[in-house]
Amino acid sequence: MSILSPEQQAIKQAAKEFVAKYIIPNAVTYDKTGEFHPFLLEASRESKIFAMAVPKEYGGLDYDALTQALVLEEWGYGCAGMGTTLAASILSMDSVMVAGNDDQKRRYFTPMINAEIGAFGLTEPGAGSDAGAGKTTAVKTGDEYILNGTKCWITNGGFASEFVIYALTDPAAGMKGISAFIVERGLPGFTIGQADHKLGIRSSSTVELFLKDVHVPAANLLGKEGEGMKIAMKTLDMARPAIAALSVGLAQRALDECVKMVQARFTGKNYPGQTLSFKLADMQIQVDAARLSLHNAMRLRDAGVPYSKESAISKTFCSDVAMQVTSQAVTLMGSAGYASELGKFMRDSKIMQIYEGTNQIQRLVISRAVLTPAPAMAAAQKAGK
Repeated sequence: MSILSPEQQAIKQAAKEFVAKYIIPNAVTYDKTGEFHPFLLEASRESKIFAMAVPKEYGGLDYDALTQALVLEEWGYGCAGMGTTLAASILSMDSVMVAGNDDQKRRYFTPMINAEIGAFGLTEPGAGSDAGAGKTTAVKTGDEYILNGTKCWITNGGFASEFVIYALTDPAAGMKGISAFIVERGLPGFTIGQADHKLGIRSSSTVELFLKDVHVPAANLLGKEGEGMKIAMKTLDMARPAIAALSVGLAQRALDECVKMVQARFTGKNYPGQTLSFKLADMQIQVDAARLSLHNAMRLRDAGVPYSKESAISKTFCSDVAMQVTSQAVTLMGSAGYASELGKFMRDSKIMQIYEGTNQIQRLVISRAVLTPAPAMAAAQKAGK
C-alpha cells in the first residue's frame, strides 16, 4: 500500500468500522433477497459519506481522489453491491462536477449531503459500449427540453432522487449531438422500470428508465448542447477507478476469508503444503499490485495531470484481479468454497469487468494511448476528445 497521511488513515479506519457494523452483517441477507438497502443510506446520513466527493463550499467532505478510493475499497470489502450504491452515486455527481454551474451544483449536491443518491443515465438498449448509438432525444421548446427515450442498466435508478440523463439534441450529429441533463425524479412522463435480477451485486438497484415527453427546464442542461459525450468521457475517467477500488476490496475480502478457511482446516496439523501456500501468496501479490495501480491513478488525478490511460489500466487490472482471486478462492476451497460466501464474491466480481466500460473497451483506450505520441495524447485529453 502507498503511504497514507494520518488523516487518510483515520478516514480508512472509520470506513472499516462502519463496514464492520452495518455492511458485513447484512450483506448475505440482502444478496439472497435481491432487495435494495435503504437502511444503509440512513446509517450513512450523519457521516455525509455519500457527499465525500462534494466540495466543502457545497457542504460536502471534499475528499481527494485517493481518499475516496480508500473508502470505496472498504465498502467493496464489505459488499460489492452496497459499495456499488456509493460508487454509482458519486458517478452521477461527477458529471455535475465536470460541467455544472454553481446553481446546478448546489441543487444536485444538496440531496447527496443528506444521504440521498443519484444515478447516471447513459446506457440504452443497443447502446452500451457504443454510447453514440443511443436514441434518446431532447428537443428544445422555449425554455425547456422535451426528452423521449429509454435507458437501461441504470444503477441506483430505483431509489435515486436525481439523475444525469444523456440525450441527443442533434440526432444528425451522432456523438457530437449528445447533451447532458439533470432530471429530477417524479417529473411527469419519467417512469422507473422494474428491478433487474442479477448474477451478482444483487442488493444494488438496477432498472430501466422510460422517458415519455418529459419536460426538463433548459436550466438543467449541463454545459452546452453537443458537449454530452465530452462530459461523459471525463466523468468515466473519474469513475473507473471507483470500480477498481471496489474490486480491490472484493479481492482482499475473498483472500482473507479463504485464508481463514485454510487456517481452520489445518488447525493442529502441519502448515499447508507449498501447492496451497504459494497460491495464496500469488493471490496476495495480485491484490497488492492492483491496489498500487489504483493508488497510482488516484495520485495522478489529485496532481491534476492527465490520467485517462492510468484510469483505464486500474479499472481493467483491478477488476481482472478480483475475478481471478475470487475464482481461485472458490477453487482452493472446493465444495466448501462453492457453498460459502466465497461464491458471492465470485459472482460480484464479474460485473467489475463489465460496467463503467467493459475491459475490452478499456484495452482499446489503453492501446490508443500506447500508440499515440505523449504530447498528442495530452493535447487530446486537455481538449476533452
